[in-house]
Amino acid sequence: MRHRLVAAAAVTTLAAVASVAAQQPASLRQAIDAAVAAPSRTPANTARDKYRHPADTLAFFGVKPGDTVVEIWPSGGWYTEILAPLTKGKGTLYAAVPSGNAKGIEALKAKDAALYGPIRVVTFPAAAGLAKVPNGTADVVLTFRNVHNWRMGGQDGKDYSPEAFKQMYAMLKKGGTLGIEDHRLPESASDERETKSGYLKVSTVRRLAEAAGFKFVGASEVNANKADTADWPNGVWTLPPTYALKDQDRAKYAAIGESDRMTLKFRKP
Repeated sequence: MRHRLVAAAAVTTLAAVASVAAQQPASLRQAIDAAVAAPSRTPANTARDKYRHPADTLAFFGVKPGDTVVEIWPSGGWYTEILAPLTKGKGTLYAAVPSGNAKGIEALKAKDAALYGPIRVVTFPAAAGLAKVPNGTADVVLTFRNVHNWRMGGQDGKDYSPEAFKQMYAMLKKGGTLGIEDHRLPESASDERETKSGYLKVSTVRRLAEAAGFKFVGASEVNANKADTADWPNGVWTLPPTYALKDQDRAKYAAIGESDRMTLKFRKP
């Protein structure tokens, strides 16, 4: 009975995701596909599309060319290489970076000022006196594989994920979308593993988002990887692209691929 219930729940979830995808206009998907295929993207980044499924992910989140989009902690700019051509000339793209750490975005601006120059660089989490996304102005806020970092804490070990969600909620317009992708920990696993493995439970992310005021819209399995058991010796960093164990069992981890990931969509009511 339990297996039948789980299977039924999975079918229901997939049906909901399919319904959301079916509502996306063809023109939106074409714009996203064109951005993913942009010649400005670096070959090393496009090689990882098979793991990260950017077109399906952005379509699920409903990102539109004319949106004001905030990318939280873009790091080297893997998704920025897609979001910049998608929003160029129509929307606004913010890169919300940790204080004093805009090297990745600045490198993109130096490389192609026409494409990346319009990106507005702000600080996240925002603090007094630092540039931030104005409250109530964003249509979409996106964060890829960052919530686990907030959950694990900074140098002081403090969990600052509640404050991060609070600030993301504030920057969105009413009806705006929060899109989250992160490494997924099985619900049956110990909570303590969230503090050191790089993996998070879906229930944890939902709790954090809903505590900040967000409403859960749906989940997609587009970034799922059943081969990832989420119990590796060096956490999620054991898998590619990090390969924390270097050459030890490298072929094994390469065959597994990148982590099993949740892809969750929330709305600011």
